[in-house]
Amino acid sequence: MRFILRFFAFLFSAGAVLFCIAAAVGAFFYWKYSQDLPDHAALANYEPPVMTRVHAADGSLLAEYAHERRLYLPIQAMPKIVVAAFLSAEDKNFYKHGGIDPEGIVRAVLTNAQSGKKQGASTITQQVAKNFLLSAEQTYDRKIKEALIALRIESTYSKDKILELYLNEIFLGTIVPGRNLHGVAAAALDYFGKSVHELTINEAAYLAALPKGPNNYHPYRRTQQALARRNEIIGLMAQNGYITAEEATEAKKQSLGVNPRVAFPNAANANYFTEEVRREISERYGQSKLYEGGLSVRATLDPKMQALARKALIDGLVRYDQARGWRGAEHKVDLTGRDWGQAIAEMPALGDIAPWRLAVVLNTNGGVAQVGLQPKREAGGTLSKERETGAITAEGVKWTGRPVATALKVGDVVYVEALDPAKGTYRLRQKPEVSGAIVAMDPYTGRVHAMVGGFSYEESEFNRATQAMRQPGSSFKPIVYSAALDNGYTPSSVVLDAPITIEAGPGQEAWSPSNYDGKSGGPHTLRYGIEHSKNLMTVRLAKDIGMPLIAEYARRFGVYDDLLPVLPMSLGAGETTVMRMVTAYSMLANGGRRIRPTLIDRIQDRTGETIYRHDNRKCVGCDAEKWSGQDEPKLVDESEQVLDPLTAYQMVSIMEGVVQRGTATILKQIGKPLAGKTGTTNDAKDAWFVGFSPDLAVGVYLGFDKPRSLGDRATGGGLAAPIALDFLKVALKDKPPTPFRVPPGIKLIRVNASSGTRAGSGEGGGTILEAFKPGTAPPDAYVAPAAPAAVPPDAGAAAQAGGVY
Repeated sequence: MRFILRFFAFLFSAGAVLFCIAAAVGAFFYWKYSQDLPDHAALANYEPPVMTRVHAADGSLLAEYAHERRLYLPIQAMPKIVVAAFLSAEDKNFYKHGGIDPEGIVRAVLTNAQSGKKQGASTITQQVAKNFLLSAEQTYDRKIKEALIALRIESTYSKDKILELYLNEIFLGTIVPGRNLHGVAAAALDYFGKSVHELTINEAAYLAALPKGPNNYHPYRRTQQALARRNEIIGLMAQNGYITAEEATEAKKQSLGVNPRVAFPNAANANYFTEEVRREISERYGQSKLYEGGLSVRATLDPKMQALARKALIDGLVRYDQARGWRGAEHKVDLTGRDWGQAIAEMPALGDIAPWRLAVVLNTNGGVAQVGLQPKREAGGTLSKERETGAITAEGVKWTGRPVATALKVGDVVYVEALDPAKGTYRLRQKPEVSGAIVAMDPYTGRVHAMVGGFSYEESEFNRATQAMRQPGSSFKPIVYSAALDNGYTPSSVVLDAPITIEAGPGQEAWSPSNYDGKSGGPHTLRYGIEHSKNLMTVRLAKDIGMPLIAEYARRFGVYDDLLPVLPMSLGAGETTVMRMVTAYSMLANGGRRIRPTLIDRIQDRTGETIYRHDNRKCVGCDAEKWSGQDEPKLVDESEQVLDPLTAYQMVSIMEGVVQRGTATILKQIGKPLAGKTGTTNDAKDAWFVGFSPDLAVGVYLGFDKPRSLGDRATGGGLAAPIALDFLKVALKDKPPTPFRVPPGIKLIRVNASSGTRAGSGEGGGTILEAFKPGTAPPDAYVAPAAPAAVPPDAGAAAQAGGVY
């Protein structure tokens, strides 16, 4: 008996010693690996990189900017079925263990011993420790540190917080090339085109399969492995009580259902716009905030109007280009003994000019060219095995002025557009060499509804709406005439349309401007000078009021920052942009108030707080809790008045005449109140039209990137105005024909359109209603004097009285 007691005493003592040794060893290792552990407290303030999203005015998604595509979702908003799938796949005991799962470790050891396969035993907490605080190296040291940090994390944070970090951080692969997905919310969108709240059991289970290695379960390249793993997770979900056996059976019958979303349905139409937005955000907040800050940007773009503007511009560029003939194929390939689909598949093709497609000519028999269309790519990026063919008939090459067999040869790679889809016939197309831009803006707020900076963004990212500095030509004249009307002239003031020579100074050649048609017509009213774009009248007017004053008005309107005050600048010889010109015209349309053009309405940070708002007008009475008989709320506009409202309306009225009787009569067919001005520069290198309705301003520019003449007979009225017509007749289709608002103080008096004198009671045709400020109306009886031999000493005063200059 004594022996037995001694034996047990010995065992107890040995066990105690072993326990102390083990404890000492454990304490040593704990001390050793705890020395340089990362601070897990950093997780409390962790803000993961979240992508910035840009939405159009109607809420549709325009663009996303991110290094890691992630949408952060709080755990309270995480669907239960998604949580169930990930817990079943990764850590079924997550809510029971303290950071390390002994049961999981034993299970992994047994599985590894039986199957010879390596199975990990990392808990979700350990994965959070690894993903956030450690490297991904496969060493025992890192695993020990991972376990220690997991214990600390569990003692500091709630289970829900840990799971929230995990579900938003985990890498879930790439289904759309170039888009690395982090977190379940972003993955749900890209894999299934759904919100995470719309995921089904089988879809949630597939996402839960991906953390173990997204490439191992790629839906296209490794479909069977993906199905097997997904079904395994569905089984675990049923085993763990999250779903019923019947639900599991039904879910396993489903296909993977991967359907990559079309992320940006308006991308091809709006890529110039979105790039400008990206650039502005980057300049305002920096690259880090742009790509990691989770900003929500509400842009001003109207997708429908943008599509209309892009179509109008492209049609206009193509129309001009085709009138100058066929230049030949884009490329040539040798089809001898080759699959034509493979031969053309790798040919570079612009992806943003649909419905145009690249095609290769297969034969040209019987006056018809058989073509093979470039094969499309499947969702996974693989080349489609389908081969589409079509025919280019004589109708399809009619614009070239050549027969099919002359215009096209076998092996030619060309762009085509469907002519009659039912018959499979196509029209030959070619990329235009000429370029241009169009901008549409709200004239009262500066909100840009549409902006197109060229034919194809993929071909050239250079934005001709904001970056191209071009001479506006005669479209600058309304600024000159506004300065005159603001300083003594009236629309009926008469200015001489006659040759003039400006001495440039000692040793410099004199300047003798001329009208576009090379003719001069004697004395005319200011209105006539704008309506018919008379250069000689404009130069005389600028000489009288002084170029320094015109330079100041150009600065006020934002056309130029510092215009050189020399007379040629009065004809638009300085360089500016389409955006600046449309903004200036908007100030005429809105009664002379300054506006700031903007592509962004509002920006919110990741918490939803508004950090930028374009519209800073004060709303008086908007904070009332209820209506108690008080006046309705009012928006107080404190923006600067850059032009007298009466002057602004006079200018608007004159520019209405440009559409009714002048150089832009092509727009008259729209049948709605419109005002505007055409512009053509020296040697016809640039063609412009800028104009507006009462609530929409638009500017169009055409020209070559390396400036050269558009043609001997090219004008803004012939090239740019038709593009504006195509856009406005659709954009204004459902708008009522609202007239321009006449400000208080303007007197509308009927005058003779030619002389500007007050119309007599019996005078019939040839009269118009002219706008006058108080005290400036023409007298009841008036006889226009002959042209003077010399310039009056006070030309401005003479002009106000209706004299000739």
